[in-house]
Amino acid sequence: MTRAVPTSSVSRSRSAGFAILRILFGVVWAIDASFKWQSAFVNAFAGYLAGALKGQPPAAHAWIEFWLGIIRVNPTLFARLIAVCETSLAIALILGILTNLACAGGAVLSFMIWSTAEGFGGPYHPGSTDIGTSIVYIFVFAALLLGSAGRRFSVDQYLAPRLRQWAFLASGRTRT
Repeated sequence: MTRAVPTSSVSRSRSAGFAILRILFGVVWAIDASFKWQSAFVNAFAGYLAGALKGQPPAAHAWIEFWLGIIRVNPTLFARLIAVCETSLAIALILGILTNLACAGGAVLSFMIWSTAEGFGGPYHPGSTDIGTSIVYIFVFAALLLGSAGRRFSVDQYLAPRLRQWAFLASGRTRT
């Protein structure tokens, strides 16, 4: 005979699970961000995007070339901007600050990385076995957003009630 588990305890443990996933994902982003601050990344930033052009179909080639043209204006600035975005994202995830905004921004950043530096995971040809990692990050951000990952172990739980009309940016509990 099995005992029914009260909904509130399932909800609390699920909420804690999403919070732990958010924190661990933030640590992954922090590690990645630390690499972006290295001079090797800054110096080779435009080259990473140029390397994604090889073997791409015309539409993907045009998209990557478009961004490459913008980045070539000041590659150091854009490399530092990526480092700042990834660092901010890591901090927001680890501390649970404006988690909904961080998840939305992280999904956009992941899409930009996947569609440029990862070349949409391609080029696709017989023997291709990978679609890139950043596409998976988009789904992790969606899961964190849908799971209200900032409701536990976060600054959001204290911040959200004070944000009033901007409370949707955080995933903490709001006052009723």
